[in-house]
Amino acid sequence: MNNPSLNNKRIAKNTLLLYFRMLLTIVVGLYTSRVVLNTLGVSDYGVYNVVGGIVAMLSFLNSALTAASQRFIAFELGCGDVSKLKKIFCTSVTIHATLAVIIFVIAETIGLWFVNTHLNIDEGRMVAANWVYQFSIFTFILTVLSVPYNSCIVAHEHMNAFAYISILEVTLKLFIVYLLLVINYDKLITYGILVFAVALVVRLTYGIYCKRHFEECTYYFNFDRKLFKEMFSFAGWSVIGNLGFSFKDQAANVILNLFFGTIVNAARGVALQVNGIIAGFSTNFMMALNPQITKQYASGDIESSMKLVYAGSRYSFYLLAFIAIPVMINLDYLLRLWLGTVPEYTSDFLFLALVAALINSMAQPLVTALQATGKIKVFQILICIVMLCELPLAYLILYLGGKPYMAMYPTVFVVFVGLFTRFIVLKRQVPVYKLRYFAFSIVGKNILLGTFCFIVACYVHKVFPINFATFVLTSFIACLIVVSVVYTFGITRNEKAVVNGKLKSFLLAKLK
Repeated sequence: MNNPSLNNKRIAKNTLLLYFRMLLTIVVGLYTSRVVLNTLGVSDYGVYNVVGGIVAMLSFLNSALTAASQRFIAFELGCGDVSKLKKIFCTSVTIHATLAVIIFVIAETIGLWFVNTHLNIDEGRMVAANWVYQFSIFTFILTVLSVPYNSCIVAHEHMNAFAYISILEVTLKLFIVYLLLVINYDKLITYGILVFAVALVVRLTYGIYCKRHFEECTYYFNFDRKLFKEMFSFAGWSVIGNLGFSFKDQAANVILNLFFGTIVNAARGVALQVNGIIAGFSTNFMMALNPQITKQYASGDIESSMKLVYAGSRYSFYLLAFIAIPVMINLDYLLRLWLGTVPEYTSDFLFLALVAALINSMAQPLVTALQATGKIKVFQILICIVMLCELPLAYLILYLGGKPYMAMYPTVFVVFVGLFTRFIVLKRQVPVYKLRYFAFSIVGKNILLGTFCFIVACYVHKVFPINFATFVLTSFIACLIVVSVVYTFGITRNEKAVVNGKLKSFLLAKLK
């Protein structure tokens, strides 16, 4: 458990597997998004985003219980109590099934009323919008029921399962595109049905995998009052924090809809989809790192857990910058190449979303460390307040006549404030963390290096004309700039020695 070399190799292996999964998702996601946008049309694509967003507002409930399941399962694996691990899994399934029922009731009452009375949707598309809404509910419920099984895969660090099942998922998504083109029925309704069908197949696949590979993944009704209370308390406070994230993201979509309609929703939807794909570079790294942070803490090795958190904050930023900066300097050309017809303001939304994602990438290890302690009440309350501050600020900007993309200025601000809010709360829980070190040696240094890389890459980009060859060339140069700057200034002497050793071994193997 506490062998640093073995743990680092496991993290590296799992990160590579998750990157393989992500690359499949990117290639298929970019292709299918373009076809879906062109097939549905900008307005219907906007309808899908805003209607699906109403259901997604409830994701704060699911995210909270996801955090609880992953934390308790990983923590118990670190302690090595198999009997309690089985109880945790069964309790998690029971809680998520209960949550699925609650979500269904809320979505079919308050949510349905809001869709039909308050959203800015053309009257002729309301029937289709309601069909999409219903299948969005069913798809979301499947996601909720999958959480305990996915949490076991993450906690056991079987990241190869994600890679293999992703092959199935992307194949099905390609099949969706084909069916969408050949079926002569309402395209928006058809798309909603097909997305639900894929979610159902993937959910069943994850369930079968877990039952075959993990002994705790056999459900039987078990009500351990103390454990239920402990997990539900953890999840309850997580609900408050996740409410801030989920509500601000989806309510921002609704605010834009109220001021500008579904066309702007389409622009924001495209931008956030691309941002989600790009942010996956650091998210996948953290998915591999998170179990180790929790397990080290559970075993009592606080120092190793802290070092992983610091390293995670640095490397998450570097990995995201490696992809984000080439995209940021080529935004307009990349979007035209990908979509053909680009909804207005898409590039502005995407640029600001990437800036926010770069800052937020440094926060993910802090969240894992806080969850490992189990003491999350103060953290979740504060982060909810910080995140929700975005909404009145965004509304005010638009009310005063701001352009649509300006609604994301507060996003960047609250993400930055939220980063330090998390760290201050973590330091109060685990005093070994140092605020000065985090502020200057990690956050300040990362922002300085990222800004420098972006400025140099922009200067290089302006030298060349805009075409496909120069897009590839400038992206490659931007990647080299990020790698060279990070290697020179962003990693420690010991880390450089490890990198040099790996490169030397690789070159010697190739020369033999």
